[in-house]
Amino acid sequence: MAIKSLSIRIDEDMLNKLHSVAEYEGRSANSQILILIRDCIEKFEKEHGTK
Repeated sequence: MAIKSLSIRIDEDMLNKLHSVAEYEGRSANSQILILIRDCIEKFEKEHGTK
């Protein structure tokens, strides 16, 4: 599986909070985002099936 890059726009306050959550969990912000995306996809697929 290829690793792709994604750029997002995020306001400073939200980014600071993301960094705080990631640090608390012992992760990088990137890893935290990937976990959030994975969890969102899993929830969606449970409700709607795989796409």
